[in-house]
Amino acid sequence: MSPIDLRQALGGISGILVTPFDADDRIVPGRLRQILDRALAAGLHVPVVNGNTGEFYALTIEEAEAMAGEVCALVAGRAPVLAGVGRSVKEASRLSRSARSAGAAGLMVHQPPDPFASPRGMADYVEQVADAADGLPLMLYLRNDAIGTATIARLCAIPGVVGVKWATPNPLKLAEAMAACDPGILWVGGLAEVWAPALYAVGARGFTSGLVNIWPERSIAIHAALEAGDYAIARDLIADMAPFEAVRAMELNGTNVTGVKAALAAMGNDCGPTRPPASWPLTSDQQATLQQFLRNNHLIDA
Repeated sequence: MSPIDLRQALGGISGILVTPFDADDRIVPGRLRQILDRALAAGLHVPVVNGNTGEFYALTIEEAEAMAGEVCALVAGRAPVLAGVGRSVKEASRLSRSARSAGAAGLMVHQPPDPFASPRGMADYVEQVADAADGLPLMLYLRNDAIGTATIARLCAIPGVVGVKWATPNPLKLAEAMAACDPGILWVGGLAEVWAPALYAVGARGFTSGLVNIWPERSIAIHAALEAGDYAIARDLIADMAPFEAVRAMELNGTNVTGVKAALAAMGNDCGPTRPPASWPLTSDQQATLQQFLRNNHLIDA
């Protein structure tokens, strides 16, 4: 896929896939087949492997490499695959090279969670990843805008960087960053459906989604409403998701992926548990709320 095609797709929905585990805690990528087939049939624009909904930081580097290769094979050219890379700069560079070899269309560069990451060091990090990517487009995954607008502009000026997945609940900072960067940079809402209207209002296009694992049709409908400028419809569609998002936000967001995997299990597509430090399983109250949400939206039988 050409960079132009990838850019167009990134203005849609970036679906962050779960990582399936079996009873022996081994990855079983094949369990994504049904999820991917449904999501792509619904209109998913960009499957993303090794994102946070994929428990990237709970995977070994070998597992992350295997997941990127398997997802590219399962998608089989039906859409551009974005592969998450991160952790140490050497590991991120290794993952970049292996994802490129596997057929990924681009890389999503996780913002390093190192407590001593500096703005200057961030630029050095991305430059080394870009070198390892060898021409593959990079989307920066920004979860902390405290690095400052000047640093964001420097990161976006690195050759190979085509856009930013903006994952901070600060639309005014997003608008400031957009004004400081090359107009060709693509800004994608990185806080899923709930924050998509607010980020769209200042110029972001597209959004990330974990919901696509269980209800891609709803994500596609929200995207269509936002693209049409119909914020009222988008808000109504998002409001129906409130119980699900409430469960995912519990325990300091420690049930974020847990809620998705518990929903998949209830729907008959068991992708195993989450790994620590995420919570598993849901509490009885959390599970009851989730089950009611699934029944109300006809995702499981009443």
